Amino acid sequence: MEFEPGDIRILKALQSEGRLTNQELAERVGMSTSPCWRRVKRLEEAGVIRGYQALVDRRAVGLGVLAFVRVQIDTHSHDEAERFEREVGELEAVIACFSVAGEADFLLQVVATDLDNYANLP
Repeated sequence: MEFEPGDIRILKALQSEGRLTNQELAERVGMSTSPCWRRVKRLEEAGVIRGYQALVDRRAVGLGVLAFVRVQIDTHSHDEAERFEREVGELEAVIACFSVAGEADFLLQVVATDLDNYANLP
C-alpha cells in the first residue's frame, strides 16, 4: 500500500489519541471531513489500522509490578515456537510476547500485583 503524507498525518494523530472524532481528526491533519473519513476507512479496510484500544494504567488496576522476562527454549522448530506462544498467551500475567534475536528466544512483558505475586507466577 502506498502512503501519502495525509495518511501518515492521520496515523500519527490516531496513535496519539484514538478517540478523536472525524471532525477533530480532520482539523488536526488539515483536511476536510469527507476525505479524512475516506482515508481512515481505507486504512482500516487495508488492515493498516487494526483497531482502537484504551491504554490502562496498570497501577490504577492494582498491578504494581512490570517485568520483562527473557526466555530461551530448548528446540527452535517453528512448531515448538508456536506452541510456546500459545501456552504463554494463556497466562493472564503475560501482556506481551516478543520473538527476539540473541541469547534469548522470547521476551515476555509480565505484570503482577506485587513482588510476592510475581515470584509465584507459573
